Amino acid sequence: MNLAYLAQDPTLQDFGKDPWWLVLIKIVFAFVFAVLATLLGVWFERRVVARMAQRPGLNQIGPFGLLQTLADGLKMAFKEDILPKAADKVVYFFAPTISVISAVTALSVVPFGPMVSIFGERTPLQVTDVSVAVLVLLACSSMGVYGIVLGGWASGSTYPLLGGLRSSAQMISYEVAMGLSIVAVFMTAGTMSTSGIVAAQGDGTRLNLFGVVDLPAPGWYAILLLPSFIIFFISTVGETNRAPFDLPEAESELVAGFMTEYSSLKFALFMLSEYVAMVTMSAVTTTLFLGGWRAPWPISLWEGANSGWWPLLWFMGKVIGLVFIFIWLRGTLPRLRYDQFMRLGWKVLLPINLVWILVLAGIRTLQKEDLGETTRYTIIAGAVLVVLLLTLLWPTKKQPPPRTLQEKVNRRPAGSFPLPPMDLQVPPSPRTKRAVAEREPANVGAGQPGTTGAGHDEKEV
Repeated sequence: MNLAYLAQDPTLQDFGKDPWWLVLIKIVFAFVFAVLATLLGVWFERRVVARMAQRPGLNQIGPFGLLQTLADGLKMAFKEDILPKAADKVVYFFAPTISVISAVTALSVVPFGPMVSIFGERTPLQVTDVSVAVLVLLACSSMGVYGIVLGGWASGSTYPLLGGLRSSAQMISYEVAMGLSIVAVFMTAGTMSTSGIVAAQGDGTRLNLFGVVDLPAPGWYAILLLPSFIIFFISTVGETNRAPFDLPEAESELVAGFMTEYSSLKFALFMLSEYVAMVTMSAVTTTLFLGGWRAPWPISLWEGANSGWWPLLWFMGKVIGLVFIFIWLRGTLPRLRYDQFMRLGWKVLLPINLVWILVLAGIRTLQKEDLGETTRYTIIAGAVLVVLLLTLLWPTKKQPPPRTLQEKVNRRPAGSFPLPPMDLQVPPSPRTKRAVAEREPANVGAGQPGTTGAGHDEKEV
């Protein structure tokens, strides 16, 4: 088989022709990838966070502590499984599995590589693909919230219920921003197929500036659609409940959130589902914005970089890089307040996304119109200038002058808790009775008549 064929981008016509044993191999490969990536992701996070905190980290069980995650999994599996008395037993049992299954299922439409040869069979290195594969990814991401909400509700406790409600509001809010950021990818690639989106990023476009300069432009949508990429990645952090957006399981407010009443293997499934979702969303981000399995520059200068099994290596490298950013955010940023978090999603990310899609739609329309290069770029520059002027000159709400301390005290409602004294001097309690005894000054001069060796008057002695 020649390299030219192996470097071929798969199309929708290449799927659905594999024998049953090859389909089974692909499914097992995707499942093993999710499990191994999760186990290594836990180890990787603990090592990286320890490095950031200037401490050793995992270094006891296995080389570099590699077997520590496996030991922790076995420990949790053999712990006592406690079932709350008020729990809904059926829902309580199946809730952790929903989160794991949803995260693993999303990998079925993620392309790991181009056309390859497996035991003589030519097949794409992807389980399957459909014309609306990205909608399948969004559906799997949306289904993951059911495991968290049902787990919190079925526990029959207050704190897990609050954690589940927080999670439902959080994921719905950030799924809107995530979906709108993918709209820009649809508009640019012209397809919803994941293999088609990767193929669209393979050929770099060229920019003709005013008919004079012809410059090569990158093919990655992370650069061409930079606002969409930033909003999408922020939304994935909120979607996977990772710090600084881990509000559903905020241990400082909700004990452990929706996982409070879980123990043993069920708790392990909830914990591992978070890492599976993190790896899955990293793979999805790589597919939609980072060129998928295609080699980055300057490796792409090598003719065989996108041939054979090499693309699988580039894909893994990009996923590991994004997982590192997830961990970096956790080790760097403090947790947001819930109102700040929701305000970021609805009042910042959503309006920016809508304006960006409108601008991108205008650019795409101008590209299809039969206009000169000078006229086209003049219109684009004028639109950008108008947006900048509106941003700079938009009236801001005038902040009221800050109140003095006495004004704040006077505005306190009736029945409020008593305030400490303003001078910070606490008066003595009227309930305490003090016996004040007057003492005569002591004569401590040495050698004086009428004194003892201890310096006290003999009469007093």
